[in-house]
Formats: sequence, C-alpha cells, structure tokens
Amino acid sequence: MTETLCILKDVPTARWPRRTIVATQVNAHPIHPSPVPEKSQLNTKRQLLNRLSDRLIASDLPGADLAVEYLYAKYIKNLSVHTIRQSGGVLLSFLGFLDDDALSIFTLTRHNISAFIEYEQDRGLKPLSVIGYLRALYAFIAFLVEQEVLSHQIMKRKIRIQEPDALPKAIPLEDVQLLLDSVSSVRDRALLLLLLRTGMRIGELLEVKLSDIILHDRKILIYLGSKNFQGRAVYFSEDAEHALKHWLRLRDSNQKYLFYGVRKEQLCYSAAWSVMRTTLERAGLADIKYSLHSLRHTFATDMINSGMRIEVLQQLLGHQSIELTMRYARLSDETREKDYFRAMKIIEQGGSDDEPYRVSNALRKVFEEKKLLQPHDKKLPK
Repeated sequence: MTETLCILKDVPTARWPRRTIVATQVNAHPIHPSPVPEKSQLNTKRQLLNRLSDRLIASDLPGADLAVEYLYAKYIKNLSVHTIRQSGGVLLSFLGFLDDDALSIFTLTRHNISAFIEYEQDRGLKPLSVIGYLRALYAFIAFLVEQEVLSHQIMKRKIRIQEPDALPKAIPLEDVQLLLDSVSSVRDRALLLLLLRTGMRIGELLEVKLSDIILHDRKILIYLGSKNFQGRAVYFSEDAEHALKHWLRLRDSNQKYLFYGVRKEQLCYSAAWSVMRTTLERAGLADIKYSLHSLRHTFATDMINSGMRIEVLQQLLGHQSIELTMRYARLSDETREKDYFRAMKIIEQGGSDDEPYRVSNALRKVFEEKKLLQPHDKKLPK
C-alpha cells in the first residue's frame, strides 16, 4: 500500500518563507513533523533570518528569493548575527537600487555594481562602510555564479576601493584616569575595567558567563571569538579583579551572564554603549569621540609600550593576522625610542645575548611568510 510521507523542509525561499511540508509517495506509515517552534523559542540569529526573509519577500523585488536562499546558506554555516544582518541590509539596498533603475540582478554588469557603490558614496557612506558593502555584495554575486544564475565573467576585474590607513585610536593615560574617576556604579566600573585590562571585544565580554571566569587565575575563557570564531583565554589586572569581585558580591546570583539587563538575561550593546557615553560626558570627554572599542586599542597600545612581544599580543587580542596586530606597534613611539637606546647600548658594549628582546624564531618565520622582512628594492630618487 502506498502512503504519503510528510517531510519537513526548512528552506526559506520566496514560496516558503518559513517551514513547509511537501509530500512524496513511499511505502511507509505517515510521519508527522515536529511543530514549528514559537518565536520565543527561536534563537536570536534565527529570528533575524526570519525578519530579513519577510522583508525581502514582501519587497517583491526580482532576485529576492535568491537573496533569501543566500542568507539561509549563511545561517546554515553558522556565521555571526552581524554578518547575516549586514548581508541582508546590503542585499535589500542593492536589489532596490537595481529596481529603481529598471535593472535586474539576472542581467547584472560591472557597471551596475559600480553605479551602486557610487550611489552609496554620494549618500555619505564612509569608505570602510562602502568597502564592507562591496565585500558583502561580491559574496552574494559569487553565490549566484555558483548557482549558475550569473556568468563567472562578472567576478573578473572586481571593483576595489582603497582602504584608508587609519590607525587605531588609543586613549591617553590622563583621559583613562578621568574616565575611571567618572564611573557611577559598581557594575559599570567592572565592565569598563574588564574591557580596558583584557582587550576583549565588547561583544565577547557581553557573552561571558560566570562559568567562564577563573577568579584565582585572573582569567576569562572565551569559547568563541566574536569575529574569528576561535576560542582563547584573556587575563585581567588587580584593579579589574577588585572591581569584578565587588560586582560579583552585588549582582543577582541567579543570572548566568556576568552582565545582564533589566528585562533581558544578557546586557545588550546599546546599554553598554550608554554606560560609556554617560561616563565620557561626566568626564568631560564627550567631544573626543572615544568608543568602547577604544578601550581595546588602549589595552593593545599599553601592552606594546610595556614591552610585550607582538606574537603574544596577537593571541590575547584574538587576531588571525599578525599584520593587524602590527598596526598597534606603529603607535608606540615611546617603545621605539626605548628599544633604540637599549639596542645601541648593547652595540656599544660589544654585543650581548639579550634574548628577551630578540625576535623569536617562530615570529621571524611568520614575518618571512608575510614578506615583512624582505629588503626594499626601490632606489631612492637622485
């Protein structure tokens, strides 16, 4: 006897924005799918995917169904909420831009991409944001090429924008002191000091649970980096330890996250930024435009100036590329001056095995691979 087998198909497209049941004929008893979970049971990433899918489908733009399938593929790959949100926003803008000019994603040309980038630049989008838009757009185009919707020719001679060589902005010592002196609560002091003394990203700190903290070692375990999806351990100073212990005595012991909100079990970014903004205003530093991320830059700069080896700092910051960590080294005029006179003293004394200040063999190998130790071939102008 042939019976209908119900299969749950979890693929959001233009026709199936959520979960649909399709039928096939097999010799078996009916299997009923699990009920669709309520919104409260869905994780944040899935809720975001559903909202973006709804907006794309409701737009009725040509290619919207492909954009939804692309976002779903990112969700399956477990990419971050930030990546999915940015991709969804870029695709909505791009498809809308094409439709306004009576163009279609199915006949996309390099000129169309260039026109969209020029449009975003004219809107006042900053260079780094435009570069992010372009990367997100080309990732979607690569998906369309893979699906044989577009020709691979569209990926040749990709449009590139020069990235500005902006140095990270660290906070001077006197401003750091003003900031810490202006903190208004035990919780806020613990939050800001942990950012300043560990170099953690704000997204990573907001994910920290009590079980991730090893107090006797002054260590916090990060099981999944917010950008590179790699775990690492970070350490905190005595002043951060004191602030943390004070907060642990006062906080609600039933909350699993170290920092929690009034109505949510986890403090959100906007609430954390509100802490920083309010503290800056009290310190009279609101006009300088420091950010939460400035605390991470300050940590890195202080570590470099105190003589920390660059490859150790790379691990603490969770950088995949040592070139990114090297940007902090460029800030350290104080370190360069000290290193010069220390090295010159060694030379004047006839040389010395001052091993702590030599580049390790492992780091030298990294530099050579990254072509950071190659000689310059260019001749100076006469």
